[in-house]
Amino acid sequence: VEISNRKEKTCMLIQTKTGVELCYDTFGDPSGRPLILIIGLATQMISWPEPFCRMLAHEGHFVVRFDNRDVGLSSKMESQGLPDLERLWTQSMMGMSIQSPYTLSDMAADTIGLMDELEIDRAHICGMSMGGMIAQIMALEYPERVKSLISMLSTTGEGDLPQSTPEVQQAMMSTPPMSRAEFQTYIGKIGRAFAGGSDKYDEEMQRENAGESFDRGFYALGFVRQMAAIIAAQGRRDRLKRLEVPTLVIHGDCDPVVPLEHGKDTADAIPGAELCVIPDLGHGSFFPELWEEMVSAISKHTARAED
Repeated sequence: VEISNRKEKTCMLIQTKTGVELCYDTFGDPSGRPLILIIGLATQMISWPEPFCRMLAHEGHFVVRFDNRDVGLSSKMESQGLPDLERLWTQSMMGMSIQSPYTLSDMAADTIGLMDELEIDRAHICGMSMGGMIAQIMALEYPERVKSLISMLSTTGEGDLPQSTPEVQQAMMSTPPMSRAEFQTYIGKIGRAFAGGSDKYDEEMQRENAGESFDRGFYALGFVRQMAAIIAAQGRRDRLKRLEVPTLVIHGDCDPVVPLEHGKDTADAIPGAELCVIPDLGHGSFFPELWEEMVSAISKHTARAED
């Protein structure tokens, strides 16, 4: 099914074998190096900005970006209920077993299902933040489908790593407004908190993207279920030590959401992983002056992994 928005290129809606409908679009020649982009928590696929995707396509990639379940134009998992995040946090801190509506492994299976429908046998998997967690799980659970892993602004999920700053935690748990203009202002302020003081953050670009996201289909309840999946996920450090997939870890030196120590820990855990620390990169996509460096690192990595 084709879906068209006024400011957005045409995207497609496809049902995977997991029973979830995913909205996606593509950039570049289908004969290029397949690169699947997985976005972060409660964020729509258009937060992989179109110019950034076109830069990746220009470097020889066939780029696929998509809305995860519970966000944008993909399936909303309303039948799975709404968890109590405060209770889940308490259970997590006490070391108790946590039941979430779905897991990050379920979201990894969604991505594999999308690859199946697109007839992509193996791909380079690039995930940002929560998307990086999903990408790591794909590499662990479906190594035969992953040509290489790019973990961006993400984490092994271990409890001994530094937490987000109090400002970031407050911003993440705040209630978003329901009017378009107020939502744009709200997201711009959150993006500024996530930027960690970087002067490379483009708030106007973030605000414009927030308006487009609002128009596509803002869905606040998806945040709760996706966050529950993150809380329920166990740390991956020990499992990653056995990973044999070529890996690039990209992290910013001023990320206040997932501090740099998380990226270093990820790179240290995965045998042979390369760590690329980008100066002045906070958390998120809206640092256009840094895209060239990010695209170059990703492209060199995927080209090497093809050899």
